Amino acid sequence: MAGKFCIEKGQDGKDYFVLKAGNGEVILQSQGYKSSDGCVNGIESVKKHAADESNFECREAKDGRKYFVLKASNGQEIGRSQMYKSESGCMNGIASVAKNAADARVDDLRA
Repeated sequence: MAGKFCIEKGQDGKDYFVLKAGNGEVILQSQGYKSSDGCVNGIESVKKHAADESNFECREAKDGRKYFVLKASNGQEIGRSQMYKSESGCMNGIASVAKNAADARVDDLRA
């Protein structure tokens, strides 16, 4: 089963997307977008930038858990992951985004 992007309206009125792996697990989540066009452009940016491993950055949270961010060519953050217990988990998450993003369908759940 292929991955998919899901777009939802947040409680703050902004649009958000998540990328889910084929098993339904959320592997990347976006910032809030003021417009639906911005949200769709964010998804296209993930599809474009996820293929290049150099666009990912693994980071450490204050509690020691790991997470990653996906950045655009201009350095702007496009999305970030959940928290992982280990760096290997973080690296597996990056691989999952790279694998699932390119041909993931988009489900608009805002209606």
